Amino acid sequence: MHVDVQEDKREFLEAMTFRPLTMETWSCFEQLFGPRGACGSCWCMYYRLSRAEFAEGKFDDGNKMAMKALMWAGKPAGILGFYEGETIAWCALAPRVDYPKLAKSRVHKPIDDLEVWSITCIFINKQFRRAGVSVQLLKGVVRYAREQGIGIVEAYPVIPSQEKLADSFAWTGLWKSFERAGFVIADRTSKNRLMVRYYT
Repeated sequence: MHVDVQEDKREFLEAMTFRPLTMETWSCFEQLFGPRGACGSCWCMYYRLSRAEFAEGKFDDGNKMAMKALMWAGKPAGILGFYEGETIAWCALAPRVDYPKLAKSRVHKPIDDLEVWSITCIFINKQFRRAGVSVQLLKGVVRYAREQGIGIVEAYPVIPSQEKLADSFAWTGLWKSFERAGFVIADRTSKNRLMVRYYT
């Protein structure tokens, strides 16, 4: 699909729709991530596995099959963004306890005992980047969370230390996008890797 998203950005963004990743939308997720699994055969399993398990899963579609198994087990994993029937965006969203790496993180360890759901990754089709999709996607995630009775959505965006940050280093999202979507800073243990929250 060729779309000049800059031509009428507002109309384009308002036309986006959102659905959770399930067995029914698995093929849409697969199409968006492509043969590289978004980046380096990740398939959004980085925060769910140990370092050794994740590295091993990069071969023979291991990480892909691990994510697919979550879908077949009915586990929450994230939200897909669509435009005119094409899958153009992804936001990982699940209970924080489903991401063991966060519990071991020096800068993103829990700050309280509240039950939160975490956003650990944002991935957007290359053709649709830098057009406001991430903000619209985050707003869609917040609406979904509210509908599902999820009280707190937590995320871990970066504040770039240089003017332009390569896409491969911004998979957790940029703070400015979260700020525009209504998130607030919850912790500043790291000045460049924040913890932010949206209280629904």
